[in-house]
Amino acid sequence: MDTINGRPGNELRYRKTKINTRYVRVGYRSDGSWRIFGVRKDFIPAQKISFEDDITASVTAPGRVLAGIDPEFLYPSAKFVINCENKFFQRPDDAIHHGYDRKAEADIARLDNFFCNYEPLDRRQAREEVENTIWFGQYTEPMQRLFREHMEQERPDYIVSSARPRMVDGKPSKNPRYLQNRPDLEDPRQRYLAEVGVRFSRRLTTDKALATPVHAVLPGRRNNPPEQGVRPLSVFNPIHHMELPELFMEFIASITGKSPSTTGAGSEGALTKGPFNALLPIHDLNNAFVSLALCSQDVYITAAGCVGPNYRVDHDISLIVPEIWSRMQRTERIATDLLAKGCLERCKDFEHEGKPVLAGRLGYRITARFMQIYGGRVFTTPDMVFTPEMLRPELQDRAIFADAMDNIVSAHRWVSEQYFRDGSIEMAVPPLRALLHIMAYGDYKGMTLQDETLRAQFTREAVLASDWYAKRLEKRRTRNRDFLQKTAARIERFLARPEYRDEAARLDIAHRLSEVRKSLKDLDTPESIESLRGAIGADLFAPIASD
Repeated sequence: MDTINGRPGNELRYRKTKINTRYVRVGYRSDGSWRIFGVRKDFIPAQKISFEDDITASVTAPGRVLAGIDPEFLYPSAKFVINCENKFFQRPDDAIHHGYDRKAEADIARLDNFFCNYEPLDRRQAREEVENTIWFGQYTEPMQRLFREHMEQERPDYIVSSARPRMVDGKPSKNPRYLQNRPDLEDPRQRYLAEVGVRFSRRLTTDKALATPVHAVLPGRRNNPPEQGVRPLSVFNPIHHMELPELFMEFIASITGKSPSTTGAGSEGALTKGPFNALLPIHDLNNAFVSLALCSQDVYITAAGCVGPNYRVDHDISLIVPEIWSRMQRTERIATDLLAKGCLERCKDFEHEGKPVLAGRLGYRITARFMQIYGGRVFTTPDMVFTPEMLRPELQDRAIFADAMDNIVSAHRWVSEQYFRDGSIEMAVPPLRALLHIMAYGDYKGMTLQDETLRAQFTREAVLASDWYAKRLEKRRTRNRDFLQKTAARIERFLARPEYRDEAARLDIAHRLSEVRKSLKDLDTPESIESLRGAIGADLFAPIASD
């Protein structure tokens, strides 16, 4: 029998038919068995529309210029994102369990697919798969149909199973991938219904733009226990809140441990994807910092991989957190409110064997009270989901915790030093320049991470009042003027060609030219800079493509 809600569970049958109830897995026990917990009887999973993955375009706009925005939107600036890709490079970890990941099996059963790190099964292996009746019967219908049709035909020679990753050194690869069509493009009805629902809620007619800004920022973080040749990173409990200084230490280092990605152990993440981004990382950092500071949104880090060295969770928490967050009111997600309720506790520095452990860089972490209040909206026994040792990973092994923190601090130092080596430290906005100094050398002009003067630089008010932000806005206005001047010149050249006269009249190009000229004239007014306040402006050092 399985252990459910921390106790031995029983299976209920009626006339030999298993009666199903709702359970969810939250990691694994030390012996590899699942930690299973019951969800409330009134629980209905949130309908999630995934249309953002690795490469995303974003824009930050002042809230005052947005019409039709959610009246409950709490933040002074709003960030909007859109995916730049049509497919997700998915890693369906749980598809190795027959019938568990129904979506992955349906996708992999398609014929127009791309696979990476899956074992090509020849006809003999495919026949053995089908003849293993018990296991084969646990596949979903699409995967069963794929195998049966394959066996009825002479070609192709090989087939891929969702449960059979490629064998590497006698073990299944932990990095099987396939290209999944974006669900919102494959099934546009779901997104359409969601948008129509939002319009009904806001009483917004279809001729008006629908603004759907980011309401919650919940980046994930991969952790690992100590392994041969890999230092631990198992210091995070399931959910941490980080203020901007600590958060950008986390973003700058982008450290991961034993990862199934191609880069393996070390610093990894968006800022290390050099082949996909020719700009120096400092430009992305500058823009990300200004955007987050202006939006003033609280950020929460969720754990993947493990929680402490003894609790393996894979990506289970990443699936649970959206269910909890979607059941919290907007005001309940504010960190100061959670702290006042005792739902967050500050991580504090301490000493271990005479050496400092800088655990304060982990920010704040959730407490048992958080799960009692908000986890109770999902689970029947929320106090059993995260044990005291999961909420405070140092209780599992203090020495491993200290080593993991040293690993993180060392990575902060090593990564930040690269910004000094390549000279890009001079391009950093002042708050990030100070932070990079602290990461590399421990202080900046005598200020440490805890110095209130330093921390005040990371607030929206400080950014708006700074000279460097004013220069970013002026740079944005200059680029807007250059763009409009070039646009006007192109339109004038088009209008000057007699052979395009009729087409210009049909498209009303002359009116477009007058609109461009009006926009150019508006740029020279004092109000033009004020209209940009609350947007990120333009990086003072970032190159721009020539005409």
